[in-house]
Amino acid sequence: GAGAQTSRVFVNRLWALFFGAGLSPSLEDFGNQGEAPSHPELLDALAIEFIESGWDVKKLIKTMVMSKVYQHSSNATPTAQERDPTNRWLSHQAKFRLPAEMIRDNALQISGLLVNDHAGGVVKPYQPPGYYRHLNFPKREYQADKDARQYQRSVYIHWQRQFLHPMLKAFDAPSREECTVRRQRSNTPQAALILLNDPTFLEAAVHLAGRLLRDKQTDVERIRAAVQQSLSRLPDAAEEKLLLEVLQKSRKEYQGHRAAAEALLTIGSSKPDAAVDIVEYASWTMVARVLFNLSEMNTRN
Repeated sequence: GAGAQTSRVFVNRLWALFFGAGLSPSLEDFGNQGEAPSHPELLDALAIEFIESGWDVKKLIKTMVMSKVYQHSSNATPTAQERDPTNRWLSHQAKFRLPAEMIRDNALQISGLLVNDHAGGVVKPYQPPGYYRHLNFPKREYQADKDARQYQRSVYIHWQRQFLHPMLKAFDAPSREECTVRRQRSNTPQAALILLNDPTFLEAAVHLAGRLLRDKQTDVERIRAAVQQSLSRLPDAAEEKLLLEVLQKSRKEYQGHRAAAEALLTIGSSKPDAAVDIVEYASWTMVARVLFNLSEMNTRN
């Protein structure tokens, strides 16, 4: 009946959130017009369980994430890659880039800036000046938050129809001018430039640098801590060497350009620790920027 079909559609969309694609890839055109599910019995079983639980979404999510198939590694074996390259048969977990909002939240969390609070109204992150200049009826000017709201989760970001925040746009968030069931995932230079230069990510890099300088003593300890914090693993020898080179090159650069180091530390509303040498602060910020721009940092593995 209609309830069973509603349940199937919802289960399929929720499955896509956790596995990168639905049991039926046709999230927006489910049914006879769409592509048949790869595992129809599994879809039916989950849909029935969902209805019988009283449409308990949390219970459904728990069933999915506690399953053996969800807990598979996303590092597919050569056999799985050959026989199941699109992971249609769930031979391994999926790798896919995080949604736009989660990329910002992830950077704030890693840096220690995230405010996981539900109060305070709409969130207005930093935005290029003049972005709203063609917005009429009435004309208005965007004012970025300067308090704790700046660091709240991205689910609360102010959405202006047709003038989607540039960071969200670069990472394929929809403009909300029409219903979007499935977001596209692109890989563009704009996205990389935002991770390097957007004030939100620069400020997060500065803040992470401050934590490393405060909590660890040696360069190697700090690099290992930074990679562990960002990627949930320790660096290999080649990565450690490369990051040390970035650090040493940055130190040399900023020792001759202290004004550039000072300018870097003024980005954003949070204040860096005045007791720490600005050359060290700026140099470790460069290391953090490298980590924030890695594909692994912004990919759900």
